[in-house]
Amino acid sequence: MVSWHRSKQSRRWPYFLLALLGAATVAPQLAAATWDPAAPDYSGNKGKTFYVSKLGDNTDGSTWAKAFHTIQAALLAVPDDKGGHRIVVRPDTYVEANLYTAHKGAPGAYNLLIGDSDGSLGSGAIGRIVIDSGDPEKGFKSYDFWSTIRATQKGWSPKHTAPTFSSICWDRWMLRNLYATGSDAGLFWDLADKSGEGFTVIVEDCVGIGRAFGGGFSYQVTREKEPIVFRRCYLASLDWWGDAGGLAVGAYNKSPPKHPDAICEDCTFVGPDNAVQITFPSKYIRLKMKNCRLITLNFSQPHGTPSSGIISSIVPDPEQVHIDFEDCTLMGYKVFGTCDEKINKAKGVGAGQISYTTKGKVRAYVQYEQTVPKGFERLGLWPTEVFDWIAPPKPDAGLPAAPKKLTKLPENLNFNPEKVGVEMESTPIVFQGRQLLFITHRVDTPKPDLNQMYLLIRDPATGKEVARFGRRHSLGSAFVESDTVHVFASEHGEKLDQWFGDIYHFSSTDLKSWKRELAIRRVGGEHLLNSSVCREEQGYLMAYESDVPVAFCFKFARSKDLAKWEKIDGLVFAGVRGKEYSACPVIRYYKPYYYAIYLHAPIPGHNGWVSFLARSKNLAAWQLSPKNPILEAGEGEGCNNSDVDLIEIDGKTYVYYCTGDQQTWGELRRAVYPGPMKVFWESYFPEGAQMTGVSARNVPPAN
Repeated sequence: MVSWHRSKQSRRWPYFLLALLGAATVAPQLAAATWDPAAPDYSGNKGKTFYVSKLGDNTDGSTWAKAFHTIQAALLAVPDDKGGHRIVVRPDTYVEANLYTAHKGAPGAYNLLIGDSDGSLGSGAIGRIVIDSGDPEKGFKSYDFWSTIRATQKGWSPKHTAPTFSSICWDRWMLRNLYATGSDAGLFWDLADKSGEGFTVIVEDCVGIGRAFGGGFSYQVTREKEPIVFRRCYLASLDWWGDAGGLAVGAYNKSPPKHPDAICEDCTFVGPDNAVQITFPSKYIRLKMKNCRLITLNFSQPHGTPSSGIISSIVPDPEQVHIDFEDCTLMGYKVFGTCDEKINKAKGVGAGQISYTTKGKVRAYVQYEQTVPKGFERLGLWPTEVFDWIAPPKPDAGLPAAPKKLTKLPENLNFNPEKVGVEMESTPIVFQGRQLLFITHRVDTPKPDLNQMYLLIRDPATGKEVARFGRRHSLGSAFVESDTVHVFASEHGEKLDQWFGDIYHFSSTDLKSWKRELAIRRVGGEHLLNSSVCREEQGYLMAYESDVPVAFCFKFARSKDLAKWEKIDGLVFAGVRGKEYSACPVIRYYKPYYYAIYLHAPIPGHNGWVSFLARSKNLAAWQLSPKNPILEAGEGEGCNNSDVDLIEIDGKTYVYYCTGDQQTWGELRRAVYPGPMKVFWESYFPEGAQMTGVSARNVPPAN
């Protein structure tokens, strides 16, 4: 239902050159290509997807019905090292240890191992995805190199006789929504004989619990643009002896790196002796910690056996370690230390101190006799909110979730092979099980060609035209009910100097024969423009655009059968105080609210014409989203984001919108929200947020 809009300049020249391109989002800039094969803007290799579920038949893992019973089987099924492959795991407990991959990921195309914790990926279950590497009969199983992730070092001790194996096979993998426990380390990668090589993993929304380490890595070298990442993770160590810590890290940089080896965001690290352990024999290593909680449990008195430090180093010289802190809170006996100060002193090392920077609020709660490093805020009272994180989060609560957001897709949906005119207003629809795209076509420059103004439907998969109808109609939208496609569009006058008048209703059951009848008649010199239709409890509701009494505003009508429409008198939406430009609406109803997205004129601090969102329970009293504008032109989009329409496909919401300069050019683009449409609407009205009210009853009359 895109309508190409209409500044004050465009009222003098009511035609605009628009190119039909692609898809809608909500960020002011196009999202950059990502390495994550599950991301909407992923642009890397399109790999295969494998499924793991104990309910599958354990054949080839290609569907949930054929799912593998083990994660290891799926890892070995990955066919190549081109990247972009996904392994999706159903909530359950998987008794597996020493997992390894058949292939690495690739630059720009990581592989993904993800637990379907909320059922959104088709498993039909909600809960934890537990990887238990213990003994199923005897319990916790712990000795060196027995972990969730496979690694061995032959000769490490007389008992270690197995061939050396490096975790580097996991390079450029992402892990998400997993709970790893029962062994020496939760989610920890040891490069063994491949130490000193580049290595990257990204771990998100995971729990890792181990005797020595909850998670971590050793001993890679820094990749400037591909650091290791732990995001929204809970990592816990169960042991106080030796080099043990919730997070254990080691690197093999031969000189101080300018960029972090690892970035930790919104994580919790817990351990009896150390929350973070810098492991031996690390060389130079750099970490960045943002919004993290580091908790050490040992608060023993100085004459007892106190913790060696919330952050402890066992490297030859602590000065080889650098940490950048931002908005973090630490709890423990003291902030910095070495794993065994007596041993290090005997070796003549440990004279230096871990170097660091602080940004924002970096706080420390320590034993009262201990000092707090410069730049840290000392806490005198027990930080209850921090200690609440001492246990892994409940499966229904989860770790602090990354907020879902509307993301612009870098797509070009130009389906106009003749390159004559432009294809504009669009509505994505599903008809008889087939996804189609309704659009309008016209030639506006140097003057309008009424023979090139018509309505059409294309197959977006092939770009082929499926139907053409409605000469001299534009500014349309589509709606599917049962076996019928309904289209509503404004009719242009027969003369070039005329503009759009009444709104007509087209209907078809085969996309070949179309019935046309009047839907909404204009009053006097009024012009009717864009329209949008949705289901509601009373039948069907239409929001339609007018230039009276405000250029532009929108009004409402109801119907029981989509054919005969009755205007709702006394209601005109024209923004705050009834005087704001409010154009090209799209309307939806999810009880108890009506939701409308419409175009707002330029506002200070934003780029050009922007899309606003409002909701109402009765069409009279409206609330504006506190997150407005929800769409704003970004790089390459001119100064306009308008003419929105939406569709929900496979649990995701796709938003179509138009870019351009409001006069001479435009493109249709698309964005995606990773959730159902009802959740999409609700996300823009946070509970407790202050909202601006708008009345649709008290709109001033036309001048």
